[in-house]
Amino acid sequence: MADYMRYVYLGVVLAPLLASIIAGLFGRSIGRAGAHWVTIIGVGIAFILSSVAFNYIVFDGGEVFNGAVYTWLVSGDTRLVIGFLIDRLSVTMMVVVSFVSWVIHIYTIGYMHDDPGYQRFFSYTALFTFFMLILVMANNFLQLLFGWEGVGLVSYLLIGFWFKRESANQASVKAFLANRIGDFGFVLGIAAIMTYFHTLDYAQVFQQAPLMANTTIELLRGTAWPLMTVICVLLFIGAMGKSAQVPLHVWLPDSMEGPTPISALIHAATMVTAGIFMVARMSPLYELSATALSLVLVVGAIGAFFIGVLGVVQHDIKRVIAYSTISQLGYMAAALGASAFSAGIFHLVTHAFFKALLFLAAGSIIIAMHHEQDMRKMGGLGKYMPITWITMVIGGLALSGVPGTAGFFSKDAIIDAVGHSNLPGAGFAHVALLVGVFVTALYTFRLIFLVFHGPERFGAEVRKHVHESQAVVIVPLIVLAIPSLMLGAILVGPMLYEGHFGHALLVLPQYDVLAQMGEDYHGPWALVLHGLIGLPFIFALLGFGVAWYCYIKRPDIPKRAAERAQIIYNVLVHKYGFDEFYESFFAGGARGVGNLFWRVGDVALIDGLAVNGSARAVGWFSSIVRTIQSGFLYHYAFAMIIGLLLLLAIFVHGIL
Repeated sequence: MADYMRYVYLGVVLAPLLASIIAGLFGRSIGRAGAHWVTIIGVGIAFILSSVAFNYIVFDGGEVFNGAVYTWLVSGDTRLVIGFLIDRLSVTMMVVVSFVSWVIHIYTIGYMHDDPGYQRFFSYTALFTFFMLILVMANNFLQLLFGWEGVGLVSYLLIGFWFKRESANQASVKAFLANRIGDFGFVLGIAAIMTYFHTLDYAQVFQQAPLMANTTIELLRGTAWPLMTVICVLLFIGAMGKSAQVPLHVWLPDSMEGPTPISALIHAATMVTAGIFMVARMSPLYELSATALSLVLVVGAIGAFFIGVLGVVQHDIKRVIAYSTISQLGYMAAALGASAFSAGIFHLVTHAFFKALLFLAAGSIIIAMHHEQDMRKMGGLGKYMPITWITMVIGGLALSGVPGTAGFFSKDAIIDAVGHSNLPGAGFAHVALLVGVFVTALYTFRLIFLVFHGPERFGAEVRKHVHESQAVVIVPLIVLAIPSLMLGAILVGPMLYEGHFGHALLVLPQYDVLAQMGEDYHGPWALVLHGLIGLPFIFALLGFGVAWYCYIKRPDIPKRAAERAQIIYNVLVHKYGFDEFYESFFAGGARGVGNLFWRVGDVALIDGLAVNGSARAVGWFSSIVRTIQSGFLYHYAFAMIIGLLLLLAIFVHGIL
């Protein structure tokens, strides 16, 4: 390895960390401009150095780096270290995370221009980038956990950034608690790895894994559970929290309470992609458990379709995009479950660009509408905001998987891969993903038609001030729109069929669906031509057509449909009842248990028995003693005689 590369890798993580510290601790001294410049430069340096690392590893064929940079603790044969694993998977994630974060930092100058917490926001976002980079560059489970919990902490701070809003506080706590549930399983999985592998180093665990493939453990008396299945399921529970998989998805829509730039950062480059990356990184473990793969596949498919449907009944522009994130994360998870790890990461990459584009375009609309987010109060904005309109359309086309866009290449690859899979649940998953394409196109173009087309549904006062956003907002949209259109065609061959990830992702021959698909691969444009007659595009066209007919041609239909299918509509509006169930069963149950402990422990035992009971006992004893203190001499003489008799009985006769 070139000697300077170690310093390049250190620079990638240290640049945003130092920028965050400077903006956070010295924000008042350096001012608002100083805060955004230092963080933009810090994250920009991380992107440049990530690009250097990408060029070294991918194009120059440089040596993979796997080593410690700091030893934290040594106990016997166990070494806990801070270390980097820089391979083709790592450098791909480093470039995506740092670039998208960099663009969002620039955009934030315009969006947060008048916010009193300006410096604090830039400090948080740079810290968010640091933790995500630490996570994707880790070479051991301890550092993975550090980055994992770090992005969870900063997401809590950013979702609740406007902490004077009660809804923001509730949303941040909800995100924190949902992730704690997932992280409990994640920590148990890491503990199981430490217990049975006696190391937390990736390379050593992956090397030993085949030897442990037939090992079983007894979780319940008289039962034998495959060790690899237990570990992989526990790790995936962590991914369900971070990457918002059913049933731990409920925090993600509420994360829209944070400022729009952080919505883009969470949904595109950080946090939610952490779980997808983790499962892909752990491919040597997951390939040893068909049960765990099937679980990932089915859970992903459920999220891709059923949670995507909820976007159709949302009126908040950001929440529609949020539900689309959960749906697309479901596609990625389904790809991982089908052992198409490369396809899952490929969709993660393309999704990062077009999802950031959609959120930032939504932010441009919100600025123009004076922070109005209800799509029912918009309409006809296309003529006022042409650049925002065209970039939003590009993002929508990519999200819908229209042939030629970046989303088409990655999403179609996932659907095809799941169709080739022989794992249990693959048939259901394939159908769910196909119908999910229709749903995606429906809610995406419903948003576009309601916001940019049709009659204007806002007042004259808003009309006076609505206009295209300033350059610092528009330029990032244009920058993100380009890869949202072109990146898929550039990457589809290398990432899926030409071994871009090398040995970073392990797939066993019996599960290698991408190898089967590669036999029919004849270049990106052949895929485009095939996609024009494929089922996914037909479903996308159907979704587009339904959206146009219901929201442009016959805007009365949605209301009538909701009235006629009131039961179904209510189920969707209440999000399948997940929030109500969690609120009543878990939150209500916790409050009930707490109330029981308060009544029994505090009121009855501590206050009633210990505190008040001791006071009553002292009073009762004192009342008896007072009767003895009569003041008559013969009473005291009688007591003395009785006492002497008791002493004689004790010492002479041993009665007591």
